[in-house]
Amino acid sequence: MQRFVCEQNIVHFERLLSETADATVQQTVRGLLASAKRELALLNSAASGADTTPFEQRRRHQTDTATIRQQFQPEFDSSPHPYMLLDPGPGLSIVDINAAYAAATFISRFDVVGRSLFEIFPDNPDDPLADGVSNLYSSLRIVGETGRAHAMKVQRYDIRDPDGTFVERHWQPINSPIHDAVGHLVYLLHHVEDVTAEVALRP
Repeated sequence: MQRFVCEQNIVHFERLLSETADATVQQTVRGLLASAKRELALLNSAASGADTTPFEQRRRHQTDTATIRQQFQPEFDSSPHPYMLLDPGPGLSIVDINAAYAAATFISRFDVVGRSLFEIFPDNPDDPLADGVSNLYSSLRIVGETGRAHAMKVQRYDIRDPDGTFVERHWQPINSPIHDAVGHLVYLLHHVEDVTAEVALRP
C-alpha cells in the first residue's frame, strides 16, 4: 500500500510540475517529488534490492561467492580507485569496500560491511531536492534488469564527514554486474570518482 501511495504521489507531483508556471509552487513540488522518489527507492531497495530474479529461482541457484571474490579481490583491494561491492538482494547490503572508497567517503570497512547501502549513505536531510538515493537505486536496478554496466550522470550526493556533518560532494558513478559462471547476478560493483573540485570550477 505504501509503495502504491508513493507511485501515485510521483505521478501527481510530476503532473503538477508540468502544469504550473509559479516558481514558488514549482520549488515546493520539486521537493515533494524528490521526497516521494526517495521513499519509493528505499521501499523497493528494502523489498527486492536490484536483483529482478524471482526469489525461488535465486535460492535454487546459490553459488560459491567466495570463489568469485577470490578472482577479483586482490585488484579490488589494491586499486587506487574507490570501489564498493554490494549484495544485489533485498536491502542492498554492503559486502565490502576498498581503502580508496573508505578514504573518499569517510567510512571504514569495519563499520559498514553487512549494513544497508542507504542506511550508510542517506540523502542529506537539509537538501529537500536531494536525489542521490533515488538516482543511485535507479541505476542499480537498471544493472540488475539488463545485466550490463550503467554509467550515471555526475551526481550530487552529499556524505557525512567524521563529525557526522553532511558535506557537499559530486561523483561520477559507474555500476557494474558481477555474474557467476552460469550468468546469475551475484554482486553489484559500485565505482565512483569524486569530481567535486571540477564541478566547483564550472561557471
